[in-house]
Amino acid sequence: MNRFTRRQFLKISAATFGAGATPPAITAAVAAARQAPGPVTTVPTFCEMCFWKCSGIAHVRDGRVWKFVGNPDDPLSRGRLCPRGTSAPGAVYDPDRLRKPLLRVGERGKHKWQAVSWDEALGHVAKRMQKIAAQHGPESIALISHGFGGSFIKQALRGYGCINQVLPSFAQCKGAREVGWTITYGEGLGSPEPLDLDNTNCLVLIGSHLGENMHNTHVQEFADAVARGIPVIVVDPRYSVAASKAKHWLPIKPATDVALVLAWINVIVSENLYDREFVAKHGHKFDEFAAEIRDNTPEWAERETGISAETIRVTAREFASHRPRTIIHPGRRSVWNGDATQRSRAIALLNALMGNWGRRGGIFMPTAMRVPGYPKPDFPKPGRPRVDSPQTGYPFADEFEGVSTSLRQATLSGKPYPVKGWFVYASDPLHVFPNQQETLRALDNLDLLVVIDTVPSDIAAYADVVLPESVFMERHDDLFAGFGRRGWVSLRQPVVKSPHDQKPGWWIAKQLSEKLGTGRFFPWRDIEEYLAARCKKAGLSYAELKKKGVVLGPKTAITVEDGYQLEFGTPSGKVEFYSDQLKAAGFDPVPKYTRHEEAPDGFFRLITGRAPVHTFSRTQSNPYLAALMPENEVWVNTRIAQSLGIEHGKYVKLRNQDGIVSGRVRVKATERLRADCVYMVWGFGHTNPARRHAHGRGANVAQLTTRYQIDPIMGATSIHDNFVAFVKEA
Repeated sequence: MNRFTRRQFLKISAATFGAGATPPAITAAVAAARQAPGPVTTVPTFCEMCFWKCSGIAHVRDGRVWKFVGNPDDPLSRGRLCPRGTSAPGAVYDPDRLRKPLLRVGERGKHKWQAVSWDEALGHVAKRMQKIAAQHGPESIALISHGFGGSFIKQALRGYGCINQVLPSFAQCKGAREVGWTITYGEGLGSPEPLDLDNTNCLVLIGSHLGENMHNTHVQEFADAVARGIPVIVVDPRYSVAASKAKHWLPIKPATDVALVLAWINVIVSENLYDREFVAKHGHKFDEFAAEIRDNTPEWAERETGISAETIRVTAREFASHRPRTIIHPGRRSVWNGDATQRSRAIALLNALMGNWGRRGGIFMPTAMRVPGYPKPDFPKPGRPRVDSPQTGYPFADEFEGVSTSLRQATLSGKPYPVKGWFVYASDPLHVFPNQQETLRALDNLDLLVVIDTVPSDIAAYADVVLPESVFMERHDDLFAGFGRRGWVSLRQPVVKSPHDQKPGWWIAKQLSEKLGTGRFFPWRDIEEYLAARCKKAGLSYAELKKKGVVLGPKTAITVEDGYQLEFGTPSGKVEFYSDQLKAAGFDPVPKYTRHEEAPDGFFRLITGRAPVHTFSRTQSNPYLAALMPENEVWVNTRIAQSLGIEHGKYVKLRNQDGIVSGRVRVKATERLRADCVYMVWGFGHTNPARRHAHGRGANVAQLTTRYQIDPIMGATSIHDNFVAFVKEA
């Protein structure tokens, strides 16, 4: 091991995390690239600024990325990128990037590190893994992963016998929606959601911040639909960007969505506004369903939601009049109040009443290209089940994506067996999981915490080993076989070299496997050999893919109008208006409304959302995006701000119901929000001092999310069950 003097040790932070004097608006590297006289070359690749994976074309001059634009052949980007994609060069020149492998020195969270070689770092990780496996079994090592680049890390850990691999997006984002729709239709929606916005004649958004979440394809299609003049109905406590385009804005009381959807269903059924042919042919136990929702009248819902019974009837008739070319948007991050599966199932059933499944202007049936995998040995059979398996927790949990908070609970309790090692890839459980203190206590029980990332996340401050990954413009990843109106394959390939000692995920995974003695799971020399072999098996030209970035598959039938034959993978083989499998498991076969806790006196419900220029907590030090939005704000109704003596533009702190106090956050006093809640964008308030250009900017919503409900059906954790009061700054 290298030995460091105190003077050398103190220099490590500048050498590994980046210099602190870089201007936040634009880096010197990008400025130099703009002025360079050399010729411009272009390299196609696909983006990782968010999970949408749009293909783009990077423009490079004198070895530096100059700009990144959409690939016109790409079905996702359609030749145009969102603000985050356009700002991808900022990820390359992010001043806070991790630069070298780091080993922790001293206690966790004390920010003391020793820069080491990759050989030493991976050797240290392998030895600690072998020790954990010898004492507890390889199942006691887990992976928390987000993003496309983690596929090879997953493979390396599975090859060693690590079966507990979770995607935080399941329990904290889209899992409840996927389970709710799968129970109803026999399959989920996937990503991107197959919504035929190009041909829809009416769009209903329930808490879906389309235009602010910046899901590129859908935002473009939404803009086109608005330009066509279709009626848009937006249900949201906040007057969002989407609400500004709406014919009807319903400022609903937070936590009452299910009541509104059930009342809409009541109107549609009682007035015979539903697609009777579709229901008769494809519906399962519709009469039982209709009986269950008979009492969910608009008058009943008005008392719960604050939306008038007349408005409920008018909007129901509006969207029903356009069926089947009506879409009630399924949403994405909808794990709000502990009943997310039934909320999503209610939305799925409302769509079913429109008869829009597999219909033009509704929900189409996506198609994809088949790309065979690279031959490798079978993974070892585990000696124990996953700690979050349906048998040990939530009966409708997805074992592929996993319940991340069940993993945390197993780490805390040691049951059903100890979890002693975490790998965290491109995610930050301190910003993703509710209740940070529970996460920190779980870290205390670990013998190994490895963080693989491009920037120093907050959880990286507690790691034993930090491994710096190359950003997506500097690496190959696996082939992306997309699905949509037609299938396609995209290639990610390096645009420029990594500036320091960063390495791509595939290289990290392959080298770690060699040290673990499981190199047989990577039976190829390098990534290009692997990619070329997969292309050959799929009948694709790797050379053509490198040149174009995207290869499209054939067009197939995706709607009934095209000749698609509907099939449903439910137990009944039909759309399950009444779910026998939910009833058998002890749950309501038809969604029911649950009244949720009200805010205490002087407190307001904390609701949250996304910004078009940031991706979760990952992009706050990107120089371009930080210039556009350096911090978040707390939205508060103008009348409430005046009554509390809080001034617009001033800084305050927030205290939640459990006494947790946030960092400083600027006030946005506005009429665009109900008076019973406050709103903040997620992902700010970083605590790791190595994230210099994002450290302490804004307030951390996750820090204030100390209370949460767990969906008993599949394990999703709520994020809108906390209340805050204002703390004025002196």
